[in-house]
Amino acid sequence: MSLQNQLQRITAPQIRARKGGEPIVTLTSYHTHTTRIIDPYVDCILVGDSLGMVMHGMETTLSVTLDMMILQGLAVMRGSEHALVVVDMPFGSYEESPQQAFRNAVRVLKETGCGAIKLEGGERMAETIRFLTGRGVPVMAHIGLTPQSIMALGSFKAQGRDEADWAPIEKDAQLVSEAGAFAVVIEAVAEPLAAKITKDIPIPTIGIGASPACDGQVLVLEDMLGLSERVPKFVKRFGSLGDHIRGAVQGYVDAVRDRSFPAPENTYGMRKK
Repeated sequence: MSLQNQLQRITAPQIRARKGGEPIVTLTSYHTHTTRIIDPYVDCILVGDSLGMVMHGMETTLSVTLDMMILQGLAVMRGSEHALVVVDMPFGSYEESPQQAFRNAVRVLKETGCGAIKLEGGERMAETIRFLTGRGVPVMAHIGLTPQSIMALGSFKAQGRDEADWAPIEKDAQLVSEAGAFAVVIEAVAEPLAAKITKDIPIPTIGIGASPACDGQVLVLEDMLGLSERVPKFVKRFGSLGDHIRGAVQGYVDAVRDRSFPAPENTYGMRKK
């Protein structure tokens, strides 16, 4: 029996119960093949709207559509048997009203089979989170640096560097927790503030460029593996797959140009006697 077949699918309530316990390991994935590789090892797989930048070369996530998220969410679900799969709600798919958010969240859950959705915003989205969770939609919240608000923020800058700026972010964390979110991503928030929020709220915090004291961490898989050309300063690269791919491609180019590929015995329809 394979390792994956022995594992049971993790649920949102199980992640919620991990508060203060073993750190929650989360990575992004957008493809079936990468999902199959990471699924046995992680607790959550986030199908992030970062796919717009990672897969499609967009400058921001704002142009990502709901159909794109559903397509990639379905691909990830095909490769996953163990981790909780969380799909991002893209910009414009939930901000108008709780009812809009519910309709689109239900589409994501039904069409992908994922276990939860994620949406950005603290105080301004608390009513929507309460509406969704009250109707059976598991919600992971996202506060601090919220990339979908980049037009309003002006840049991808860290939040809460000055203690005088902490109160609104702390309030965001408290309100999404009270609204029923099972966990909250804290992005690019000063370490002391992220640590304080983690201590103060009863749901797990998932840090990205925040404090190691968070209840878990998330990174974009391609950033962590060394496939992305541009990465945030806080990203630690645990691999150098970009270099390996370039080396493999150069090997292929050389084989083609010196006519050593393909070998005659491997040519379709031919077998060397």
